[in-house]
Amino acid sequence: MFDSIAIVGATGAVGRLIRQLLEERDFPYKKITFLASARSAGSTITFKGEEHTVVELKPEVFDDIDLAIGSTPDDTAEQFVPWAVERNCVVIDESGFWRMDPKVPLVVPEVNPEAVRDHQGIISSPNCSTTQMVLAMKPLHEAGKITRVIVSTYQATSGAGVKGQSDLIEGSKSFLAGDDYKYEAFAHPIAFNLIPQIGSHKEQGYTSEEMKMVYETQKIFGDDSIKVCPTCVRAPVSNCHSESILVETEKKITAEQARELFAATPGIKVIDDLDTSSYPMPKDCEGSDDTFIGRIREDLSCDNGIAFWCVSDNLRKGAATNAVQIAELLVREAATV
Repeated sequence: MFDSIAIVGATGAVGRLIRQLLEERDFPYKKITFLASARSAGSTITFKGEEHTVVELKPEVFDDIDLAIGSTPDDTAEQFVPWAVERNCVVIDESGFWRMDPKVPLVVPEVNPEAVRDHQGIISSPNCSTTQMVLAMKPLHEAGKITRVIVSTYQATSGAGVKGQSDLIEGSKSFLAGDDYKYEAFAHPIAFNLIPQIGSHKEQGYTSEEMKMVYETQKIFGDDSIKVCPTCVRAPVSNCHSESILVETEKKITAEQARELFAATPGIKVIDDLDTSSYPMPKDCEGSDDTFIGRIREDLSCDNGIAFWCVSDNLRKGAATNAVQIAELLVREAATV
């Protein structure tokens, strides 16, 4: 058990969900501290019926904190995580800054829980689009060894923060009214449109978001031989990322076998019946900690391919829930020592 815990970025969208999940799941602690930037410091948060004053993020606040869960921009994580680790505080970090550091485990508890044992004070949670994909890959990889993945994402505007959400809502209103709207989060209109770029140009025509899916997937599975070809697209959807995924395996897996493997995996729910038009959709998956899979079928173009559709709440399993699950995993690991 960690006596003293903290949430860094406690007033942000993911920070609010982390607070909610800690309360709902009755995470064990004796003292909790809510940390944020100077702009939010001094405001109050109600947690478990008690009022807490938000504390400004500074090095000395970690002097008596055992565990911190951080949801901050990369540059903030670069700065505060060393402050915490130097003071013997374990950090579960949601940002992208530490993910590919070879000394930092990148963890999805249902996929590679053993990785937390090697932490040196920092544990990273993957990018939201990676998290749901590797969870779906896990049972197929164990059964048939995945050699290649082709994935196209349809990512919700909530992944671009408050401005992304505002762009969708206000942009849609303006479009329908025939008015102009100045987009803040996106380079192009998102209302009634798709934008096939998330992140900056990275290499060989791929974006930073796409390369995250490549490198993070290989790190989580500990297998650089897994080939990943991603295309990341921003969609006019408020919340929940959707992904069209095709995996190729060394060993043949039938659609029925894949369906059974998915259904038996913790954290996955199967909704898959074309005859009744039953499959996962963002509007039905929001607010859930599960990853939903449907449209399961064998690839017509290769012998050992399985295609499927995957939807997950990017703010929950893609961010807040995964971080809290890592914290719970640490508690369980400590209990077995």
